[in-house]
Amino acid sequence: MSGDIGKVERGEWSSRVGFILAAAGSAIGLGNIWRFPYVTGQHGGAAFLVLYLLCVLVVGLPIMVAELTIGRFSRRNPVGAIEVIRPGSPWKIVGYMGVLTGIFILSYYSVMAGYTLGYIGKTVARSQITFADFTANAWISIPLFLAFSVLTVLVVQGGVRDGIERWAKILMPVLLCLLVVLIIRAVTLEGAGAGLSFYLKPDFSRVTIKTVLAALGQAFFSLSLGMGAMITYGSYLSKKDNIVTSGCYVALFDTLIAVMAGLIIFPALFAMHMDPAEGPGLVFVVFPKIFAAIPGGNVIGMGFFLLLSIAALTSTVSLLEVVTSYLVDERHWLRRHAVWIVAGLCFCLGVPSALSMGIVPALGDLPIPGGSILGFMDWLFGNMMLAVGAVLISIFTGWVWRVSRAAAEITIGYPGFGRISVILSFMLRFICPVLILVVLVFLILDAF
Repeated sequence: MSGDIGKVERGEWSSRVGFILAAAGSAIGLGNIWRFPYVTGQHGGAAFLVLYLLCVLVVGLPIMVAELTIGRFSRRNPVGAIEVIRPGSPWKIVGYMGVLTGIFILSYYSVMAGYTLGYIGKTVARSQITFADFTANAWISIPLFLAFSVLTVLVVQGGVRDGIERWAKILMPVLLCLLVVLIIRAVTLEGAGAGLSFYLKPDFSRVTIKTVLAALGQAFFSLSLGMGAMITYGSYLSKKDNIVTSGCYVALFDTLIAVMAGLIIFPALFAMHMDPAEGPGLVFVVFPKIFAAIPGGNVIGMGFFLLLSIAALTSTVSLLEVVTSYLVDERHWLRRHAVWIVAGLCFCLGVPSALSMGIVPALGDLPIPGGSILGFMDWLFGNMMLAVGAVLISIFTGWVWRVSRAAAEITIGYPGFGRISVILSFMLRFICPVLILVVLVFLILDAF
């Protein structure tokens, strides 16, 4: 069936560079700059880094190519894409899962993203308020959450070219420049060499099965797979674009940002004689102490939290676009109405997550995975639902649509792909589903 059946008038990236920057921005988020360093620190440094890079190549890249191909073939959102390929089949549920996952992730992710905005001002003002007191103040947390939600809407309502692509071309270079400046400052701190050794010289004797599983989970979750974002962004690709090389560039860009974040964090940690296995509090608790103790620390801190804010914004934009694309394509809503209504819904859904960070203590100490409303939302939607979605996309492409049909779409922009399509077929049909299912089992066992 042609991917143009049922097609509606919709946007398209103006250039391949615009797509790569936007898609990389979708993948790059707090998971790269906040989560990656502390998970790396908890699992031995350089050995974890090597395993993470291998997992991106083996698991992340094949599923990314599959999602982009589904999107470009169908020219639709996750729900419409499945309907184009398998009309009337129950597989459309996978698309609905992606849309719902996008809504719920955006609801709590914007809460955390709001904190990064607040910490820019906190660092400049040299405020001594602790992270616990900061998040427990409703007059700080809720307005920051609202402000970040509005920022996201202002980008997405501009559409594909004038909104998402335009701002990606501005924000992503700024992100890279900030990273480079902060790396230079971090590696020149006295004692930074020990941090570089920890991060870049692998000791494989420290590798355990938990290290491998953590690397696999981080590689998978950092690429924004399983929620339909890459299907949506792929639907705006031109037929002449090479899906494989574009996907490789996105994965490379995403991985590069995570690796660069480590080059800031570990030299600074070791220079200040702090524990690299600090955990989730690394960015909001440990780093302000580091910035306060080094010359020019308030300026460096402001740059660091600006970096986090930009990374978070490029991710929230893609989350909102998944849902907006569905409403525009399938329900024929006006884009400007869709973005404000969805953002309003996500704000309402996110309020309990914001309250659970100390404003209402009872919501932050619960006998559920994650321990709080926000933690549970991240476990369920940011981990479990993404993994389930990616397994189903892998199976759908490999066994239902079949890689031979996906390969025909890829070959339009990459004539030589047919010779290597057997590799993609093997990965999607056998390797990716098995490895992601292992991660799923690990997540469930670890939570309970």
